[in-house]
Amino acid sequence: MLRRILSCLAASCLATTLAAAGDLAPGVHLVPGRFVAGEQPDGNTVVFDGAGALIVFDTGRHAAHTDAIIAYAHTRALPVTAIFNSHWHLDHVGGNARLREACPGARVHASGAIEQAMHGFLARYREQIEQVLAKPAGDAAQATALRGELALLDAGAALYPDERITRGGTRMVAGRRLLVGFETRAVTAGDVWLFDPATRTLAAGDLVTLPAPLFDTACPARWQAALGRLAKVDFERLVPGHGAPLTRVQLRVYRTAFDHLLACSAGKAAKAACIDGWMRDAQSLIPAAGEELARNLLDYYIDGVLRDAAKKKSLCAA
Repeated sequence: MLRRILSCLAASCLATTLAAAGDLAPGVHLVPGRFVAGEQPDGNTVVFDGAGALIVFDTGRHAAHTDAIIAYAHTRALPVTAIFNSHWHLDHVGGNARLREACPGARVHASGAIEQAMHGFLARYREQIEQVLAKPAGDAAQATALRGELALLDAGAALYPDERITRGGTRMVAGRRLLVGFETRAVTAGDVWLFDPATRTLAAGDLVTLPAPLFDTACPARWQAALGRLAKVDFERLVPGHGAPLTRVQLRVYRTAFDHLLACSAGKAAKAACIDGWMRDAQSLIPAAGEELARNLLDYYIDGVLRDAAKKKSLCAA
């Protein structure tokens, strides 16, 4: 993971927002995430109106992103009472502590997988960061970015859920009826998605990401199966963890590209051919500004996950 991060920090992978801020439907607002050269990304945030309160799905990573959520709440003169985290990656939970401080009554709903990750994946991530920072004469901008990552990890339990999600089902949250979906061992050990039947808006988290799938902690086959379940939801628009909202037709395009990528990586085709296949299949979904990043990501993931049998076995372990 750190090698990919450092690669993207060093290269100008992408310096753009991949979705536009604004209202997606009545009572549904998007605070877009972004990939910016020299920084780690922020995931998309979806804000749903409740009865006199707001429901926030994912909180981003950087203070500027979380501040945009808080500013939106101030503009609406409504408190945030519920926070849902799609999964434990820092670009989706990193704003939890800041948002809790601004909205003391807010309760976080999420899988408990972050607790295991803090003692596993994220603990190893911390060690890698500390090793890089211990080297003399390092890049100053890179060091600042990595210290920011350590600050997020230091938040510890402030990133954890108050309400653990262990299964899917319909819930009344702040007076709004939502379908909560729960997937295990897909992108992470526990992935949450939300469907709002009133507006047919599906917030998918990193079960859908653009300009390419992010396989750092994913079980590819189970992720593939989870996409099939998302396709059965009666949505009009799907908000991915990264990228612009998709229609039902666009999700079919994404699934086809995903299926072909997994099949190509499982065979003997050259890595470049598999990357070209994704770019061709998903072309209509990838903005021009995202093409370089898509290729860089897949160049890493095909060898680092998709063609690493031991890695895949570990990520898919029950």
